[in-house]
Amino acid sequence: EKTGDEQPAKKEQSSEREPSSKVLQDMMTAEEFKAAGLEKLSSEELKNLNAWLQGYREVAETKAAEKATEKAAKTSRTKMDQILSHVDGTFTGLTGHTIIKLEDGTVWKQANVGDRYRAQVTDHPGVFVTHSAFGYKMRIAGTPEFYVNPVRSR
Repeated sequence: EKTGDEQPAKKEQSSEREPSSKVLQDMMTAEEFKAAGLEKLSSEELKNLNAWLQGYREVAETKAAEKATEKAAKTSRTKMDQILSHVDGTFTGLTGHTIIKLEDGTVWKQANVGDRYRAQVTDHPGVFVTHSAFGYKMRIAGTPEFYVNPVRSR
């Protein structure tokens, strides 16, 4: 008897479903649905429960997307925490407003205009950039360490 009663109710509920959104009836087996006591709900109550769950899913998906974006931004910053490259071209030294383009595509600007150094190695010297609490420090082969600001990252 119960099997006959459950089937028409299930068909009645499925006709009210929105095909684009997942509803409990699609996510659970008939046994799980019954074990949860959901067969006792009227079609209106079931519709409201499904609507609430859909809203909850959307909030959860939005939070997950925000978290993924945060993680991507952090990863991007981490990539710039340490850079090992070469100057793209020749480097004659620091003049106070020097712009330095590296072979990896990053571009840096000398941070302290008072820093002025001549380069000992001028043809594609090796570069090491580190990020510290005070900013970015650049070390170019044959030149003392100095602070820089990123102009363009990879």
